Amino acid sequence: MSVEHVPLSAGMALAAQRWRIGGRVQGVGFRPFVFRLAHRHELSGWVRNIGGAVEIHAQGETERLRRFGKDLLICAPPASRARFLEVQPAPIEAHDGFCILASTTGVDQHIHVPADLYTCNECLAELHDPAARRYRYPFINCTQCGPRYTLIRAMPYDRPNTTLDSFRLCRDCSAEYANPFDRRFHAQPLACPVCGPRLNWQSGPREIWGNEAALAAAFAALRDGQIIAVRGVGGYHLLCDAASETAVARLRARKGRPAKPLAMMVPWRGRDGLDYARRLAQLSRLEADMLRDSARPIVLTRRRAQAKVAAGIAPHLRELALMLPYSPLHHLLLEDFGAALIATSANLSGEPVLTEPKEVRERLGNVADGFLHHDRMIARPADDPVLRVIAGAARPLRLGRGTAPLELTLSRSMQVPTLAVGAYMKATVALAWGERAVVSPHIGDLESPRGREVFAQVAQDLQRLYGVRAERIVHDAHPNFPNTRWARASGLPTQAVWHHHAHASAVAGEYPGDVPSLCFTWDGLGLGPDNTLWGGEALLGCPGRWQHAASFRPFKLLGGERAGREPWRTALALSWECGQVWPEGEGPGTSLLRRAFDRGLNAPPTTAVGRLFDAAAAFLGVCLYATYEGEAPMQLEALSAGSSSPIPLPLAQDPMGIWRSDWAPLVAALLDSRRAPAERAAMFHSSLAHALRDQALIVREQSGVSRVGLGGGVFQNRVLTEQVLGLLTEAGFEVLIPRRLPINDAAISYGQLIEAVALETLH
Repeated sequence: MSVEHVPLSAGMALAAQRWRIGGRVQGVGFRPFVFRLAHRHELSGWVRNIGGAVEIHAQGETERLRRFGKDLLICAPPASRARFLEVQPAPIEAHDGFCILASTTGVDQHIHVPADLYTCNECLAELHDPAARRYRYPFINCTQCGPRYTLIRAMPYDRPNTTLDSFRLCRDCSAEYANPFDRRFHAQPLACPVCGPRLNWQSGPREIWGNEAALAAAFAALRDGQIIAVRGVGGYHLLCDAASETAVARLRARKGRPAKPLAMMVPWRGRDGLDYARRLAQLSRLEADMLRDSARPIVLTRRRAQAKVAAGIAPHLRELALMLPYSPLHHLLLEDFGAALIATSANLSGEPVLTEPKEVRERLGNVADGFLHHDRMIARPADDPVLRVIAGAARPLRLGRGTAPLELTLSRSMQVPTLAVGAYMKATVALAWGERAVVSPHIGDLESPRGREVFAQVAQDLQRLYGVRAERIVHDAHPNFPNTRWARASGLPTQAVWHHHAHASAVAGEYPGDVPSLCFTWDGLGLGPDNTLWGGEALLGCPGRWQHAASFRPFKLLGGERAGREPWRTALALSWECGQVWPEGEGPGTSLLRRAFDRGLNAPPTTAVGRLFDAAAAFLGVCLYATYEGEAPMQLEALSAGSSSPIPLPLAQDPMGIWRSDWAPLVAALLDSRRAPAERAAMFHSSLAHALRDQALIVREQSGVSRVGLGGGVFQNRVLTEQVLGLLTEAGFEVLIPRRLPINDAAISYGQLIEAVALETLH
């Protein structure tokens, strides 16, 4: 493709330059940008994708070349993250214009897979313009917006390598694609109502094709209080009226989700789009920025008392999970409905979000009253990302659409391409080669066949998309995890990494340095090197050289795995451990449990702080049975109000030299009914925060360590983490809390990579 070139004036010195540009330069309109920039500077030559990079040959007057080279980064498209890989003089070629050449694979791959992008302002304006060709078209996009990761089958990012390859451009779209001065010049997902994807509605035997007709049917169903499944960018959502108690209760009953909070999508209102969101939540400036971030994530926000939403959206919690519409289809649905909609992932509990029409009808046919499908294939699932403000910063709780694949730089080069397969719950996978690491979006739990199937797909997809084949797999040390078995069955060399070492290394990887750290790894459960169930550990050192420095007094998990779903079991075990009477825990079957407890039958010892939170919630009557992971700690945090003096927890060294805090004094304090439950909940948080500070101080006396890291799902708790940060900062520690990766098990895959590269160096 070429345009007429403005000839050089007589006497001008002619020169040529070659650039190779890496980073995020595919899927962001970089080649069209280069084309227009070259035209503006009156240069001839060409631009092309080569592997994952962009190569440019430009020639013309020397000063114009210099300005062109400077503008390549300064004026680059907003969604790009470009950097020069190579700049060198080049021989003059015979060109009378500037063109975009066909992509090539290249030898040196610098692939950066683009994330999905929200609908840009220009496309939104066009969406609402009755005179525009794409008025109310649910799949409007341009070079600066639209799906990317979820429709790319292979790199380089060209239309034949996407799920849109079967949609042949009409004459008008072809003209836009070929016009260098159109914002859709070389827009790979380009589409319109004539040649692009379309909607269809299904409800029972009834089927309606056509965008407006299908939208009208979906709108009518929502207005009628029904639940509908809508195929979006990375999968299906289940939608219903967020203000209808009946609709929300019906959704919970059908989906078997009695209490887990439900996310809401709110209409874009006002100059900054947040007027409706502000009616529901007290938004801080940071939370407002997070909602408007280019990823359009779900943000946990403080609920207004007068918010007009169903009480059943987030039972016993003080926060609402809000997000703005990010696709044109979502904008149309929210604008037509005129109010907030529940927008929860269409899946079965813990599984990856569903993406295929046939599958969603088969698996959720008893949940949704109707289905709004479209015929643009989804290459792989990508759930919505989730963020929360903790300790004054935006912290990811889940990576997803728009935030992943997440690219990170390793401080040490990986000797062989390595795939890390993560944890059992909140699974992600991570791929590393050289100094690059890429973490996948959230996959989910690996309990179900679908979870394991998507895990295997994403593991293979990452390697294929980035053109890197793993030569080694790193996995959790637990021998029975499905991803551990998958790794060992791969035929590749494998390496096991302890769960809490991976937590600590994930923090250390985000904050690299040669100075040792003391990393507190507090979570539910993870197998430790002593083959006991850890979860309240402090590890001293660096990746590859972690030493067990501090922990808690062990206690028995009454009923083993069942204790995680039934917090009353841990509360009862703690009361027995320290000789306290908990009348609410005693029942007809208690004598049998007591015998099992005394004999250690199905009652393994653990130090898990997550289970201490469960017990505290049970003692206070907040949550005796958990219907979702983290329910008891989340409700305990929501109950906590005001400040409360901590209960000092005795700290002593065990025969192995590990400092252990004794939780026993907390039991009597939690059972003290003379104090209000909210006060006791605050006391519990404060006591654990002070216990952590005390452990850090005693370890510093022995080792001189001054950097403290926090890793593990317990630190998703804002009340605890902010108190810990305050206490440690006051004591003179530098505190490291992840910002780019979730603090929970989603970071395990990355931590496994950091641990593996460190062990390479040591050996």
